[in-house]
Amino acid sequence: MEYRKLGRSGMYVSEIAYGNWLTHGSQIGDDSARQCVQAALDAGITTFDTADAYAETRAEAALGSALTGVRRESVEIFTKVYFPTGPGKNDRGLSRKHIMEAIDGSLRRLKTDYVDLYQAHRFDYETPLEETIQAFADVVRAGKAHYIGVSEWTVDEIRSAAALAKELNVGLVSNQPQYNMLWRVVEREIIPASEELGISQIVWSPLAQGVLTGKYSPGKGAPAGSRGAGENGAKDTMAKWLGEDVLTRAQRLQPVAESAGIPLATLALAWVLQNPNVSTAIIGASKPEQIKENTKAAGLALEDALLKEIDEILEPIIERDPGKVDLCPSRP
Repeated sequence: MEYRKLGRSGMYVSEIAYGNWLTHGSQIGDDSARQCVQAALDAGITTFDTADAYAETRAEAALGSALTGVRRESVEIFTKVYFPTGPGKNDRGLSRKHIMEAIDGSLRRLKTDYVDLYQAHRFDYETPLEETIQAFADVVRAGKAHYIGVSEWTVDEIRSAAALAKELNVGLVSNQPQYNMLWRVVEREIIPASEELGISQIVWSPLAQGVLTGKYSPGKGAPAGSRGAGENGAKDTMAKWLGEDVLTRAQRLQPVAESAGIPLATLALAWVLQNPNVSTAIIGASKPEQIKENTKAAGLALEDALLKEIDEILEPIIERDPGKVDLCPSRP
């Protein structure tokens, strides 16, 4: 495993992080969750990403249980706040009330006194940004989080938040966007601004939710047990990747990976890590053996000729429009 600094902070994170969206508390049980977390630790992964809304808070609880007995200082735990965690009007968003209540709930479920990074899962258009950043600053000052970050915010939103965080002397160190060979909407605006501001990327969906593993073939249904066949939310979020042209071109990457002597999934993860503004790429494996395979991407340098070949294959289907940053349901 290799490690990188998170933004302009002094904290290191593992190049491959283990995340539990769609897995812990829903797709796999607690025993499997513990096995996967142990496999991640054995592979040198120290960074674990979750959110209070994942599996209706069960994912946080599963991660907390799986990390029981692990030396707290040896891992970096990330969680997020924004999406609903209950039926009430205040059980969501980025109001001071919800942030202060949500962090306590997350810490209780994660069985820890603090998280290393507390992230705004989306931008809240119904709460003043000043209120949100002040609340995050108070979470940090209370010792409940070391750093703060955002997820799927636009470049203007990130700049505004960074300015407020600087005034309050708290570390806004990260953004968590979707980023992979096919989805590059952060490259034109967000990554240059992040480099300027001392913010780095924590990448989700580096494998395009499995499409860049080669398991999905054009003209065939999604394999049984895969995310594309599931009913737990993944099927809808990955619909854009299941078109014939996308799947055909993804399959054309197989011989490219073979020529490099690595599996396609490893190639896709290594591609993301070639970007120096990326601190870590989140994997969401449901089986221990998948984790061991994916960590081979850490520290792997790809030659320019190989990167060019990837672009030539995928160019017609690469999404680069910065206006498509997440298309968040909270956005007016």
